[in-house]
Amino acid sequence: MPRPRKYHPSIPPHIDQSKIPKGIYWGDGRWYTLIPHPEGGRHQKRTIAGRGARLSDLHAIIEQQHTGNVKGTVSDVFNQFHHSSEFAGLAKATQKDYQWCAQTIQSFLLKDNTTLGSKAVNRLNVPTWQRLVEVIAQGRPAQGDCEAIQPAPSKANHMLRYARRAFAWGIRHGHCTTNPAHGVKQAKERARYRMPDLKTFTAIHAFAAERGQRQAHRIGSVAPYLAAAMTFAYGLRLRGIEVCTLTDAHHKPEGILSNRRKGSRDNITRWNDELRSAWDWLVQYRAARWSSHKRATPLRPENRFLFVNQSGARLSKSSLDTAWQRMIVMAIMEGVITEEERFSLHGLKHRGITDSEDKRSGGHRTEAMRERYDHEIPIVEPPKKPEFSR
Repeated sequence: MPRPRKYHPSIPPHIDQSKIPKGIYWGDGRWYTLIPHPEGGRHQKRTIAGRGARLSDLHAIIEQQHTGNVKGTVSDVFNQFHHSSEFAGLAKATQKDYQWCAQTIQSFLLKDNTTLGSKAVNRLNVPTWQRLVEVIAQGRPAQGDCEAIQPAPSKANHMLRYARRAFAWGIRHGHCTTNPAHGVKQAKERARYRMPDLKTFTAIHAFAAERGQRQAHRIGSVAPYLAAAMTFAYGLRLRGIEVCTLTDAHHKPEGILSNRRKGSRDNITRWNDELRSAWDWLVQYRAARWSSHKRATPLRPENRFLFVNQSGARLSKSSLDTAWQRMIVMAIMEGVITEEERFSLHGLKHRGITDSEDKRSGGHRTEAMRERYDHEIPIVEPPKKPEFSR
């Protein structure tokens, strides 16, 4: 029978010293384990938890070291969710995004030097998760081994939505009994937009048109379709994904039919010289790409996407985003615009709605959304004193 541990007076009083798991030691105000030195010699001490760790946390840490996972912990529920049929049915981009959320949550370092992923889901509650959201949203200075956290309310809300879904799945499949993220209030996000002024818009549009004519993969060249994408994002008041999914079915005699998302109302924008020129150029470019790569022409107009990549395949939103960021960085480096003048493709929708006489052209169903996209400063009359007699 092994010799029991000697009583250690400095161990926190809430720890039953007779039940401390084998392989965990206390010293210098923290819990640690011994690991082999990479170059031989004496073992190294590796801190695994601080003074506030509970006995259950210490056992969970040891179990995780031996099995790689502890049943019922945050990491375990996330891992089970990622191996589920529900997760497999998600889009590849969503899966990648959820994996990032899981890794960020699991590796979040707490004040007791343990990670959030090692905590049992059933021992977490709404106040705990609310504090987590507020810390990420408001930021936190460096404290001990915890690095400084920059304020990121959008990131906090994104992680909260993922955790809420993963824990709900865990309850349905018996991996946990509570959802500590349910009922947590989201952080307030400040409305952000980067709408270019007309001078900046014109400069970038001309830059995209000129650099798009250069031979592909040459120094200084950009994707040839970017100028047309800017024309449609501005002229039709479209989001980036709506630009990518334009097809021949949206070509109408009187104009271009939009394909809006998020419940916005579709409309037809009348033809003008810029829209007609951009559409015709894209059709010619698409035909050349299909011919060069011997692609068959789809019979249905809704299957003939207007934007294609160099191989003639349908242009994805991620490819458009990559090409856009590459062009913007190049324009900044060459002095076309400054870093402060940088804007997104979605900013052109703001610009298009602001420059439109009819603010309903953006397809928004509510006045609140129309006001969010309309940045035109109204001109009003000064007040007039009423006439009165003595």
